[in-house]
Amino acid sequence: MSRKRRSASAAVEARVETMLGHVKAGARQRPGVYRMISPDGEILYVGKAKNLRTRLLGYFRADFPAEKSARIIREAGEVMWDYHPSEFAALIEELRLIKKFRPRLNVMMKRDARHFAFIRITPGPAPKFMVVRGAGNDEHGTYFGPFHGAWQLEEALRELNDVLGLRDCRIDLPMHFADQVELPVAPARTPGCIRFEIGKCLGPCVAGVSQRQYRARFKVAREYLEGRHDAPVETLRSAMEKSSERLEFERAAQIRDKMLRLESLREQFERLRFAVESLSFVYTVLGHGGEDRAYVIRRGRIRAELPAPQTAEERAALAVCAAEVFAPAELKSATVPAHEVDELMLLSSWFRKFPAELERAVPAAEFPRARTA
Repeated sequence: MSRKRRSASAAVEARVETMLGHVKAGARQRPGVYRMISPDGEILYVGKAKNLRTRLLGYFRADFPAEKSARIIREAGEVMWDYHPSEFAALIEELRLIKKFRPRLNVMMKRDARHFAFIRITPGPAPKFMVVRGAGNDEHGTYFGPFHGAWQLEEALRELNDVLGLRDCRIDLPMHFADQVELPVAPARTPGCIRFEIGKCLGPCVAGVSQRQYRARFKVAREYLEGRHDAPVETLRSAMEKSSERLEFERAAQIRDKMLRLESLREQFERLRFAVESLSFVYTVLGHGGEDRAYVIRRGRIRAELPAPQTAEERAALAVCAAEVFAPAELKSATVPAHEVDELMLLSSWFRKFPAELERAVPAAEFPRARTA
């Protein structure tokens, strides 16, 4: 090993020893959130722990360079932490800090990405549906979800796109609508638009449809997913019946399978709407040293946080706060704003992992003037 490499290695080991001494001297056995910070001030990693002291000391026991904990601690120059009253509170704060700082060694919502998928509505003149694992850096999009089974979700969306003629091409593909006043070039009908050629896409990229017509068809798809009508299924049902009348039984069976996949997608949306609506309650969490907290949750997102009431006056104040959160009407929809996707995933995962926690939740309907959407 060269002198330069030995010197660098010694500097790393010295930093690690200093951080270890800091943790041993100050970290306590209680819930909290910690930040691994590089020597130049970059927040490398944010994590949470039910027991901060135990979790942080575990970083210094990682002996294998390939282990993530060892890599993080060797890149860090400082470790900082804050205490929180409960593991749940630490989990919420961890999410907020990750969204704020986007640390490069964090994988956002990595535990839940394996389980949940979303349908994203892309922006632009010809919107499309995409199956994604989470909002990522998108702060303005609209999402449906979360769902289980990304592959099944993609299959069902493919059927919906085919029935209504919606595009499934790449997002950055230029659109050339039929009602454009001027076209830069005459759009060629290439094999890249094969779905248009076989009648499965309206062809917004080859001037096959006006922008108004395409958006009207996309609106039909969105309203179907929101449970407002059954137009796509009825279209397939009519085609299946006509194929049967012509004794084209194999074709009728194929259409039937498409219809079943679309109906399955709708059933998922119905279950989703029920699940999201059921996540409307006041959830009291026992805290370290009696620091209990009450969270007012509506449709899977935290809308208010207060100290758990101990007196009649505090209980009345919580009831007023809860009523203000629950009373306003909200559209019953499976859509979720981008900035709320990660919190919905987190709360869904929390109550799926700890279903007994729901026993300490007071439903929205039990609060004066409160009513769910």
